[in-house]
Amino acid sequence: MRLFRMLAAAGLAAVIAGPAMAQERISIGTGGTGGLFYVIGAGMAEVLNKKMEGATARAEVTGASVENIRRVAADQMTFGFSSSSTLYEASVGEGPFEEALPVAAMAYLYPAVLQVATTADSGIESMSDLAGKRINLGPPGSNSAVLAQRLLEAYDVFDAGNAQFLSYTEGTNALMNGTVDATVVLAGAPTAALIDLAAQRDMRLLPVEPDKVEGLLKEFPFYQLYDIKAGTYEGQDAAVTVINDPATIFTAKDADEGTIYNITKAIFDNLDTLAQVHPQAAAIALETAPKTPIALHPGAKRYFDGH
Repeated sequence: MRLFRMLAAAGLAAVIAGPAMAQERISIGTGGTGGLFYVIGAGMAEVLNKKMEGATARAEVTGASVENIRRVAADQMTFGFSSSSTLYEASVGEGPFEEALPVAAMAYLYPAVLQVATTADSGIESMSDLAGKRINLGPPGSNSAVLAQRLLEAYDVFDAGNAQFLSYTEGTNALMNGTVDATVVLAGAPTAALIDLAAQRDMRLLPVEPDKVEGLLKEFPFYQLYDIKAGTYEGQDAAVTVINDPATIFTAKDADEGTIYNITKAIFDNLDTLAQVHPQAAAIALETAPKTPIALHPGAKRYFDGH
């Protein structure tokens, strides 16, 4: 009887305490489990679970940028990852979005740069030399393929008949066996496919010239110029200027300001912890975070304005 009374009292206490102890559920839209969005998103969830009082966070496997935007806009997830270009298109109803969606930025995370690679024995030394060459633009329908085509068009060297649409690994293999003359990768640098290529061939990264892409950057303001530092890849003796389509996080426009402030604070107050998740996570910085392709959510803006 005494044990029964103790259990009953404990149950009553739990019922009373339950509402006060309710956890705020935070769902994070990422990408596939093998991708960087998922790896860093899982790291963010861990940081939020440890550092944001009264919250429980979970990284969700998704189809990445487009799916994340649609689900966040529909209030099915708290925040998500996206490329800058896709987030901008969602905000104005372009590309895969038939109408503008109510999204707001939370932070610029890290650069995702279009790296155009060839080999030293190809005779190709500049973007202009790609005229008439066989080029892998990346997977069909990918941000890589879209950006690569836009860049080649800026140089007036795009030829649909010479374009191939292979995965990054397939593209570097095709370059090594001579079935393409150049291949592209849209990712943080260094990236595995090009590390492998540089280890087996004398790889050459083709730089973009700012005056040649001025019109491209004006037409698509979500792209940026970025310099890949010398020594990033084996045999790369000088910095290489490329186009950057940064990775971002975003939320719904009407998301609670206090919640978004607390999420942003937990993440950016603990960047040292997040940096341990993946080398690319170490590129996330307070200084670059507000440089987003669309307006910041008021909660995120309040945090950054205070620093």
